[in-house]
Amino acid sequence: MSLISEFKEFAMKGNVVDLAVGVIIGAAFGKIVSAFVDGIVMPVLGLLVGGVDFSKLGIVLKAGNPAATPPIPDLVLAYGAFIQTVFDFVIVAFAIFIAIKAMNKLKRKEEAAPEAPAVPSNQEVLLGEIRDLLKQK
Repeated sequence: MSLISEFKEFAMKGNVVDLAVGVIIGAAFGKIVSAFVDGIVMPVLGLLVGGVDFSKLGIVLKAGNPAATPPIPDLVLAYGAFIQTVFDFVIVAFAIFIAIKAMNKLKRKEEAAPEAPAVPSNQEVLLGEIRDLLKQK
């Protein structure tokens, strides 16, 4: 079996395709959450704590030299970006938790659904009739 045909067999398995779709949707969902956090959550949170812009929070570790050629930027420890990323993660993790919780709830309902009663065989029907006749005597 050649390497190309072996790769083709691997790539066309259902699980690999499902995984690829999940990764693509996850990346798109991550962008949506990042936009939500950057554009809505962090400005509101910044307003609540006194007008702080979290994206600009940082500690200057070493001052740069803007007059140099080329200009040397400040060396900044940008902890505000880290805070925003933590919020992104928490929101994504919570959304995944809610989705999995809903799926588990549906699965439990499916498992708890009563099964249709088994149809008794002819032999069981006959034995039941004999039992009933014996009870009458």
